[in-house]
Amino acid sequence: MQHILLDIPSLGFFTTYAVLILFWAMIHYQARAISTDGLKPSFFTINAIVYVVQISLWLVLWWNPIRVMVILFLSKMFLAGVSLFVALGFLLYGGRLLLMLHRFPVESKGRRKKMKEVGCVTTICFTGFLIRCIMMCFAAFYEGANLDVMDHPILNLIYYLLVEILPFSLVLFILRTLPPKRHVHES
Repeated sequence: MQHILLDIPSLGFFTTYAVLILFWAMIHYQARAISTDGLKPSFFTINAIVYVVQISLWLVLWWNPIRVMVILFLSKMFLAGVSLFVALGFLLYGGRLLLMLHRFPVESKGRRKKMKEVGCVTTICFTGFLIRCIMMCFAAFYEGANLDVMDHPILNLIYYLLVEILPFSLVLFILRTLPPKRHVHES
């Protein structure tokens, strides 16, 4: 049961950052005048598939606890693969947004700030999810390298602080400013 409780935050983490990728994809497609009709259904389908696969692995583990090691390995590798695809999503759409911003006229207001913002968020998210993927693979292949060391809270704190909390807190700090509200003048 402990491994299920540890996988739930990973799924929430995935969905949260997949929303940012969806947002960037929508900006990219709208800027190129490409229909965004398929993006949201694709987002929901991908999320549903990830959740169904992970819940299926939990159910198999519950029905057949004899194969605990095999199911735990598959679960770790699946979540590592999900992290890899999120990292690649950030690289793809963050890179496309950077290229798109780079093509804007130099005198465009806020261009440099947005380029820096998108570049930093892309780099942090890509690196964070790639490290997460590597660490999950490492934990899957080496039994002694358990990332969730519940009996060692200091190691747990250090791992999650360095790999998840600090990098993604930095992302929240970078994205903290919202665009100004548009005022509609009534005549």
